[in-house]
Amino acid sequence: MIAANKPDWVNQLEFRRHRLGMSKSAVAKRARVAPATVERILAGREESPRISNLGAIAAALGVQVNLGATTSVTELKSAHEFRREQAVKKASRIVGLVQGTMGLESQAVEQGTLNDMLEQTVSELLAGPPRRLWDD
Repeated sequence: MIAANKPDWVNQLEFRRHRLGMSKSAVAKRARVAPATVERILAGREESPRISNLGAIAAALGVQVNLGATTSVTELKSAHEFRREQAVKKASRIVGLVQGTMGLESQAVEQGTLNDMLEQTVSELLAGPPRRLWDD
């Protein structure tokens, strides 16, 4: 959560993570950074994080960290847009697997039906628990 003793950019990253409903382990997996490193950085206990780790965590959260006299965080996309993009990616994989299986069984469906399945899956992912959206 937001804490007064953390640098503002750390609070901004944590706030974004909460808005996305993303666990720290999901951030670590998406960023390809050790979970312990993500924990230290997001807890504000890492005084001088590696720029590569900070950039990877920011990218996993769909933001950009601006280093300079004052470090700040800029949203590249709103949390809603970022969540929807993730839902579309995951739904496309799921529907693609179903379509592939049905195609092997000679039961392939029309494109319109696939689009309906995709939108239904996106809606379910966005309405369901955040873990379903971010865990692969």
